[in-house]
Amino acid sequence: MTMPRALERRIVIVDIDEKSLGEIGRWPWSRSVMAQLVERLFERHGIGLLAFDVVFAERDSSSGMDVVDRIARDELKADAAFQSAYARVRPALDFDARFAASLTGRPVVLGHYFNQTERAVRANVLPKPVLAKGAFAGRAVVFDEWKGYTGNLPLLAESAWGGGHINPVVDDDGVLRRVPLLVEFEGEYYEALSLTVFRALLSKTLGATQSVQPVFGDERLEFLRIGPAQIPVDNHAAALVPYRASGGAFQYISAADVLKDRVPADSLRDKVVLLGTSAPALADLKATPVSNAVPGVEVHASMIAGMLDQDFRQRPWYTLGAEVVLLVIGGVTLAVLIPLLSALWATVVVAAGTVLIVMFNFVLWREGLVLPLASSLLMVAALYTMNMAYGYFVESRSKRLIAQRFREYVPPEVVAKMERDPARYDMPRDAELSILFSDVRGFTGISEALRPAELREYINEYLTTMSVIIRSRHRGTLDKYIGDAIMAFWGAPMEDAEHARNAVLAALDMQKACVTLNERFAARGWPTLAIGVGINSGAVRVGDMGSQLRRAYTAMGDAVNVASRLEGRTKYYGIGILVGEATRRLASGITFREVDRVRVKGKEEAITVYEPLGAAAELDARLEDELKLWNQTLRACRAGDWEKAQVNLVSLQEMRPQCPLYRLYAERAAQARRSGTMEAVTAFDEK
Repeated sequence: MTMPRALERRIVIVDIDEKSLGEIGRWPWSRSVMAQLVERLFERHGIGLLAFDVVFAERDSSSGMDVVDRIARDELKADAAFQSAYARVRPALDFDARFAASLTGRPVVLGHYFNQTERAVRANVLPKPVLAKGAFAGRAVVFDEWKGYTGNLPLLAESAWGGGHINPVVDDDGVLRRVPLLVEFEGEYYEALSLTVFRALLSKTLGATQSVQPVFGDERLEFLRIGPAQIPVDNHAAALVPYRASGGAFQYISAADVLKDRVPADSLRDKVVLLGTSAPALADLKATPVSNAVPGVEVHASMIAGMLDQDFRQRPWYTLGAEVVLLVIGGVTLAVLIPLLSALWATVVVAAGTVLIVMFNFVLWREGLVLPLASSLLMVAALYTMNMAYGYFVESRSKRLIAQRFREYVPPEVVAKMERDPARYDMPRDAELSILFSDVRGFTGISEALRPAELREYINEYLTTMSVIIRSRHRGTLDKYIGDAIMAFWGAPMEDAEHARNAVLAALDMQKACVTLNERFAARGWPTLAIGVGINSGAVRVGDMGSQLRRAYTAMGDAVNVASRLEGRTKYYGIGILVGEATRRLASGITFREVDRVRVKGKEEAITVYEPLGAAAELDARLEDELKLWNQTLRACRAGDWEKAQVNLVSLQEMRPQCPLYRLYAERAAQARRSGTMEAVTAFDEK
């Protein structure tokens, strides 16, 4: 984002590219060709300085000089004419000498390199060290250990202005970000090619050779001073490369074009020229933060441009302490804050924190200070990931607990829905439910008639049948078994808009199931059973409740108590199901028969109780006629028309002789006719 993108006009790269290899021939070229190249650059183009990102480590015998020397020394040693001709042509055949002559007296810098392999050789010569032994004695500076070197031929090294190493520092990820400006070899210190070029330029400008002076802070290396310039380095004496935009940052000129005079004269006047290669076959392409394939010579060019502009980023030793402090402060803040937030707000905070970290890092970068960014981002990502993972595992555990808690209460498909949002169902809450109580009438007599093993099988079969109807067929929640009694409700934990209707339909199916059960029980010689069911709807408190020792998912409230009392009242009226007013109002599509108006113990207001007869669409004409007559009978009773009430009750008993409700009302009507009054409201007895 911040690197220069304009063309650097002070530095030009003469490129040994594919075009040059095709026209001039394979590398290495003859030193005669190299001499021609140097002469054209200085004499025709008037360049200011030439640096080679190339090492000339071997003699050039391509002229045949070695053969001529052997002949002159052996076969034609006594031939005066040959020896005379040999003396004339011998200098022209020494291409190394010709190349050395082209370098002499000109600002030319040669490259050399060090190596760390165990079999490293020490080939040719090194230039003079820029710092002598002991320059860093007692200082906290770490230098790599080098085993050997490959320098230039002595003749060439002596002819050049100076030399510098071309060793980069490749990080563990294979990316070149730094260049060691100084390396140590056998206690002496040698400079990089870019630093040698910069010193040569300063020396030419200032008229005197500029030396390298290390600058320390708290016994640690911070800068290298060359004349008026300072270059920030780390404790390895390495500087960060001030890269420019990849492609177009430097002018590349093919070496073949220079040799064949295809470059306009004087177009390179006073330029700093670097000779290097971009040809992939010569294996000098580097992976950098800018590109995966940057010619190595461009790394040197970037370093020289940075030195000329004094544009280097600094990463001093104390950035490690600053990084640790920031990591601790930021880490503790996020570690405390993230768990307190929801997943959405935690994500927002982490995103904002990431933006702040990047912006802070960017501001420091613009000021020339490099603070590591990856560690801070990794810390944020790690804290966020761990918290989200912890939340996920906690949520998964919560879901498993929900599943375990409700699997016995509700159908599996309902449990699956609840697992998606466990917090919604785990906490006690106020809700409108329909509550069902059922009880087996005369269970004490049944218990006495069966052996213990038979009784267990008897009650298990009964409870299983009723539980399947409640839980699986009508999606109710099984609250508990109380001996032979069952408590269930609808509307929790899953909301159910038709909780009253589903509760009533479940009660009707339970009564029908008793017929089938009794057939099976009778076939086995077991007593038959009859059940009473009470249903009421209303606001209750539902959720996980209990003591510290034992908890259960249940419902509590007045509506629950009324449902229990309605179940107990079914035996008095001789009917199978009694429901309260609220249930009758909420249960659509079902036909009800009003049974009575009763006063619940502890309440002043009376409620009307009803018996569900079945789905309205399934009601036959005979039952409709019976229901009309019953409603007329109730109106007559409440109006005090006992004679009409008795006549209607006679007709109703003829329609259904075995109905206990009609017998009960016939007795009450006869008693009222004798006494002249009838209780309009019946009080609940204790169950």
